[in-house]
Amino acid sequence: MTESISSLTIIRPDDWHLHLRDGPVLASVVGDSARQFGRAIIMPNLKPPVTTTAQALAYRDRIMAALAVAGVADGAFTPLMTLYLTDNTTADEIARAVDSGLVHGVKLYPAGATTNSDAGVTDLLGRCGQALDAMQRLGLPLLVHGEVTDPDVDLFDREAVFVERVMTPLRQAYPALKVVFEHLTTREGVDYVREAPGPIAATLTAHHLLYNRNAMFVGGLQPHWYCLPVLKRERHRQALLDAATSGSPRFFLGTDSAPHPRGLKEAACGCAGCYTALHAMALYATAFDAAGRLDQLEAFASRNGPAFYGLPVNDGTLTLERGEYRVPEELPMANTAVVPLAAGDSLAWRVSGSA
Repeated sequence: MTESISSLTIIRPDDWHLHLRDGPVLASVVGDSARQFGRAIIMPNLKPPVTTTAQALAYRDRIMAALAVAGVADGAFTPLMTLYLTDNTTADEIARAVDSGLVHGVKLYPAGATTNSDAGVTDLLGRCGQALDAMQRLGLPLLVHGEVTDPDVDLFDREAVFVERVMTPLRQAYPALKVVFEHLTTREGVDYVREAPGPIAATLTAHHLLYNRNAMFVGGLQPHWYCLPVLKRERHRQALLDAATSGSPRFFLGTDSAPHPRGLKEAACGCAGCYTALHAMALYATAFDAAGRLDQLEAFASRNGPAFYGLPVNDGTLTLERGEYRVPEELPMANTAVVPLAAGDSLAWRVSGSA
């Protein structure tokens, strides 16, 4: 740990993978992200999913309205919109998305892989060729939930099998397609992203950097640690932390913060997702500090993502300071409550201000 460092000021970071939901939940959570990040890639897995540019722009308008209600200053936070890829996404729709200037990626959910993914892709190369060709030609990134959903594949092996079955043939067929392997969770995934040719990168969550799968079972079943892809073995966590702190421009911040009502997490069939938007940068700083690599946090959080997406770094800064931050037990969300990751625990860092 780098205990001699008591504070750290970095370029204002971005979140390259964020779930905001919609309606009252959106209004409740958007401020948590806006207080730390300048921009965020917004996931499109609403009900119904955001499959067209018109729907994405309408969703963006609702986010902007929620930001105003939350008291976020105009221009302080920019939502970067995405489309939800389906078997029927057309090249014309991809062109409309690019022409809008407001859609920055297309999200691949293999059908049934995670929350609200029932409308996802059933055969990427067989059904989505027109869309993939247009994305490659126009430079619109494909954002990949990298798990197979074959019931014969062990849950903890889904990402490694996805690399073999999907990513490798995808990159061979579309070598110039920009691909983000989102919420990477395994050593195999890290090795692939580090070594693969062409324009490829990966986002890493704070919870996958800090915790291994034991966290889901300490003192009993812990539903608020359950996410998809699930937490993995310690050797995978260490590989992710090594990648995040390595200085490689292929790895950058994506919280995958996913708000669910407390009652839907603490249920017989609980929802997958960890709410980290409230304390995201405190979590990341704690992880980088534990690795002795606070010097790499700015590149990971503020520089690598914009470089991959072809955007400038943010104006302004964010300052973190060493000091105990106790995570709240719960937070109000719409007419219910959400439990943040590591509720009741203490972190070694906290956000102290922005400029």
